[in-house]
Amino acid sequence: MPDTGVVRRYDWTVRRQIMSPDGVAKEGVFINGQYPGPLLEANWGDWFEVTLHNGLDDEGTTIHWHGLLQKETPWYDGVPGTSQCPVAPGRTFTYRFRADQYGTSWYHSHYSAQYSDGAFGPMIIYGPNHVEYDLDIGPVIINDYYHDSYVANLEAAVGKRDTPSPDNNLINGKMNFDCSQVTNGQKCVPNAGVSKFKFRSGKKMRLRLMNTGAEGLQRFTIDEHTMTIVANDFVPVKPYQVTSVTLGVGQRTDIIVEGTGRPDGVYWMRSEISRLCGFPKQPYALAAIYYERANTNATPNSTATPVKDNNCGNDALTLTQPFYQVTRPSQPSITTRIDMTNIQNATGDFVWVMNNSSFRADWSDSVLADASRGETQFPAHDNVYRYSRVNERQSIRLVLYSIAAPLPHPMHLHGHNYWVLAEGYGEWNGTITNPQNPQMRDVQLMDRAISPTGATIATTGGSPGTPYYIVLEFLADNPGLWPMHCHIAWHLAGGMYINVLERPEDLHQYSSTIQSVTAETCPDWKTYNTQHNAEELGSGE
Repeated sequence: MPDTGVVRRYDWTVRRQIMSPDGVAKEGVFINGQYPGPLLEANWGDWFEVTLHNGLDDEGTTIHWHGLLQKETPWYDGVPGTSQCPVAPGRTFTYRFRADQYGTSWYHSHYSAQYSDGAFGPMIIYGPNHVEYDLDIGPVIINDYYHDSYVANLEAAVGKRDTPSPDNNLINGKMNFDCSQVTNGQKCVPNAGVSKFKFRSGKKMRLRLMNTGAEGLQRFTIDEHTMTIVANDFVPVKPYQVTSVTLGVGQRTDIIVEGTGRPDGVYWMRSEISRLCGFPKQPYALAAIYYERANTNATPNSTATPVKDNNCGNDALTLTQPFYQVTRPSQPSITTRIDMTNIQNATGDFVWVMNNSSFRADWSDSVLADASRGETQFPAHDNVYRYSRVNERQSIRLVLYSIAAPLPHPMHLHGHNYWVLAEGYGEWNGTITNPQNPQMRDVQLMDRAISPTGATIATTGGSPGTPYYIVLEFLADNPGLWPMHCHIAWHLAGGMYINVLERPEDLHQYSSTIQSVTAETCPDWKTYNTQHNAEELGSGE
């Protein structure tokens, strides 16, 4: 990584205001008054300095910098109860961290499910190119959208009601909505409009796709064009051609599109929320593409690309090999099996458990600060998995099983890119796909388990009760406390989360810094919490 000596400074304020990206008015959470939030950009090796002002009246906030490793700065990872306390209303906190990877990502609030109300935005870090292209079209931000608030959605998701269903689907914060479908009296203005993109005939164009939603699995296409995938998350991959791109929540894919359209051509860009893998009310998102001589007021009349919606996973692991091979240790230092499922607790609420334990954060504490002081015993609800240093090149293997719940899970690990060694139904037999150069990324989709009733057999095959597994492995080279969780907001809020305490012995050298940074948020939050009894909805159950 280059040492550029450059500091990129940003000053952000988080506030609530009325939003209507699809014409339906609701109160949302904005960063600097923008939806989606402002572009965060730098060159590889630069430093970010982001000053965050909490202008919300009655809730905290934090920002997580999705996919960045935070080497030697784990205290700026932005997770309340883990690496910091929430920034209290009226208070300010400054994040300082390195642009330690390059490519496409996003940032988002990690306070409850606040980001699903709008507190997120794109992040681009410029670095070496392993493929040639002519134009960088920039972020293509895709997200499911809800007309209810995140609080109402969480109360439904972890309560006794149905899982929230997306009302709409947006590209770069825009899409139309049929106002006759509004059911709760919200103001609705028809024909809100769609996002527009400019293409150039004969040129190769890079598009940076990202799923910043709360739940929906996206199928992305461009009418009458093919696409070449060149990166998954922050990992450059050996290019391969596709007609559609699957994106779970939190995932990013960079594509190259050749400008094969007519110079006066107008085409639809589309993304559809999978109805096999979720429950959208309106699954379609559209954006318009205009070539250089096109009438930019024209409505596309292009032919849609057929898309198969027959599973809830990513592309086959045989297709997705990193462009730059990273050698794995011959054997992991430790292997941990984690069984994940959904249960009803004693009060009748639905919670998610990992190895029979549901995560619940204490936002008035920082588990990272506790660990840096030498704590070795943690409350069961912190879901801490402790991995001590064995040698300088050790790896940790996690074998995840989704059991009984016929729902997908985009599994995200903070602080790392991990190898994806295997996936499938049943019990893993030890076989590794592409053992010399397996897929690497920071979010991988787990397909649905087969429920005990056999509800998903028609699309998955197999027998009732068959689990689905993925096998992940990562180098234990980044001392810190790293959350691993499902990135579906409602599953995370329901406790589908563990904390990976990595090389705790090496955290002691940072203890004074960690305590100092923790003191910038925790005392203020504790005071606010004492005075207002803040409900920690969405901190796990």
